[in-house]
Amino acid sequence: MFKNKTLLITGGTGSFGHAVFKRFVDSDLEEIRIFSRDEKKQDDMRKRYDSPKLKFYVGDVRDSQSVLNAVRGVDYIFHAAALKQVPACEFHPLEAVKTNILGTENVLEAAISCNVEKVVSLSTDKAVYPINAMGISKAMMEKIVVAKSRISNSTVINLTRYGNVMASRGSVIPLFINQIKSGNKITITDPNMTRFMMSLDEAVGLVLYAFEHGYPGDIFVQKAPAVTIDILVQAIKEVMKVPDHPTEIIGTRHGEKLYEVLMSREETSTAESMDNYFRIPPDLRDLNYGKFVEEGELRISSSSDFNSMNTNRLSLVDMKKMLMTLPYMKAISQGIEIDPEE
Repeated sequence: MFKNKTLLITGGTGSFGHAVFKRFVDSDLEEIRIFSRDEKKQDDMRKRYDSPKLKFYVGDVRDSQSVLNAVRGVDYIFHAAALKQVPACEFHPLEAVKTNILGTENVLEAAISCNVEKVVSLSTDKAVYPINAMGISKAMMEKIVVAKSRISNSTVINLTRYGNVMASRGSVIPLFINQIKSGNKITITDPNMTRFMMSLDEAVGLVLYAFEHGYPGDIFVQKAPAVTIDILVQAIKEVMKVPDHPTEIIGTRHGEKLYEVLMSREETSTAESMDNYFRIPPDLRDLNYGKFVEEGELRISSSSDFNSMNTNRLSLVDMKKMLMTLPYMKAISQGIEIDPEE
């Protein structure tokens, strides 16, 4: 289905964009367009991969015209551009609105106008029961995607939602490793805190699964395992052969949850199990509002959410095995310095 097609990746110079390119560089795709604000990262990526398939578009999802220029002639879009750092969004919530909400509106409007075949947008577990600006903006982004999917005609628009991507840019694993290498204490917020774990390859696999199996408005989540921060830190220390490296508990940061949720109880009541994923169908009730304010739903009352406390919990051995599936961690364990995105 990718033969002679053109794929656009918004936010394509990030960890996800690199992973997608490596997955598709030998595919039948005719062209892969990378859309992002950072011309330096684009130039680095161009030199690093030196592929005739790669085409670069400098622009910002906030600017509808630059988005439209990149979307013309595109068959498929993976929409990954976003502000993802919780503290940055807390201090600058309107910037999160401009990128995560209005930027998504621009991408989807351009896709519909240009008759793009399929769009898969990337969301986060922080959009479920959000407590911080980043999560709230992503929750609104999801609502926009579902709303647009109802009126998108020939363009199929759906969503993926996932938790922590191991060793992605700005994530906690490279932070802990750098603290160990610099001789500083590992800073832990709460050792009992749990987080979903998945690799970059699994993140790409989730998007491709949604791309292949999704109907308009669907949300796909992986049946991801989770781990406590305490076990994660122990696993990293043992992989790096420094089991006694000191740690410091600094307490929960502002806007941080004890555990993350990938599906709310309202969503689990309608979710469909598919292979290693859940498919959450959109709410297609009409605008008469009957079921919203007058009628109930018994299934919701008996459902529970899917969170990092009640999913499969990784042991120390499991977490070490999972870490060692990452080329980055294999290199670190051998004393070799490489980029986490390698």
